[in-house]
Amino acid sequence: MELGDRPRLRVLSDHFALLEDDREPWRVAHPLPEVLLLVVCGTIGACDDFDEIVERGEDNLDFLRRFLPYHHGLPSTRWLRILMNRIDAELFSEIFVSWATALRPEAPALVALDGKTSRGSLDRGGGRAALHLVSAFATRERLVIGQEAVADGGSGQATILSLLERLAGKGRLDGALVTIDAVACNAATARRILDAGADYCLAVEPNQPGLLREIETFLDDAPAERLSIDQAVDKGHGRVEERRVLVSTEVDWLDGDRRFPGEYRFPGLAAIARVETTIFEKGRESRQARHYVSSRPLDAAAFGEAIRAHWQIENALHWVLDVTFKEDAAKTRSPNGPKNMAVVRHFALDLVRAAADDRSMKLRRKKAHRDPGYLARILNA
Repeated sequence: MELGDRPRLRVLSDHFALLEDDREPWRVAHPLPEVLLLVVCGTIGACDDFDEIVERGEDNLDFLRRFLPYHHGLPSTRWLRILMNRIDAELFSEIFVSWATALRPEAPALVALDGKTSRGSLDRGGGRAALHLVSAFATRERLVIGQEAVADGGSGQATILSLLERLAGKGRLDGALVTIDAVACNAATARRILDAGADYCLAVEPNQPGLLREIETFLDDAPAERLSIDQAVDKGHGRVEERRVLVSTEVDWLDGDRRFPGEYRFPGLAAIARVETTIFEKGRESRQARHYVSSRPLDAAAFGEAIRAHWQIENALHWVLDVTFKEDAAKTRSPNGPKNMAVVRHFALDLVRAAADDRSMKLRRKKAHRDPGYLARILNA
């Protein structure tokens, strides 16, 4: 499904209609598309819990009825919480990926994967761990294109592989460079990314001392003329950051005869790199060096750009969710509720960001709260 000239709201409603509702039809007073439109509009409009969403919805019921009938009005806060918990979280995530594809059909050039824990979802009394969600973020477009929750007792590695498979099934990784932090630096992740028609750039983990030591030694000993090297300096707000990137495409030695059991092998390996960062701030100096393996033979400047783009997921996604959408303060603690509300925030974030103007995300949400016309513009209704 391609968006074309179709309003964002119509595409959103079409995807909400795909959700399965296991209630008997004659007992359905509040259809799921109505429930989700209420929750998404409330979340766009700076509502951070179910009480605020219902109260705002009651004040703007005429606006909601422009798009769906709401014959029985709105659910109470209690029923809204119950209904959001009844939604199949896995199917809801799948619908989000499909909707994000319709919103922007072309595959992004750079995709960053990273995890985030929603601290407010921790339920000590119920023995339920806090929700940890792995998100895929198109860094240039600054849009979420998918997410996957870590299952109870599951691993981040398995979740990353599942998310990559979900995105590949929608063609969302065709030709992309996929960047992942150290948790997924292994052959299985590399192979899954290559099979999706993309390239990988993976941070080498400190708990991979053999691989890390070999890459460090090679880059330390290699003559400068055999490396691609780029240096840059950023200054601002009393802070100076110096970056030096070294890249080698001489990687055949990493794929030679096996030298010890369990030696790391990366399919399609084309480059290794080091990113050295020195920060001067408030009279203090800090240094850090990170190492990477990649299937794309980038030069040092392009490699440095890809790594800087990866960290946009911290500022343009995680920080926005925590500070603007107050995700860590959300106290939803039912089995599916935290997962589904995390997806709702991704719907809202992408919609607010797609309706670009000069306002900050915070001010756009506040204006959407008080101005139904502006909310309609965000929905492209």
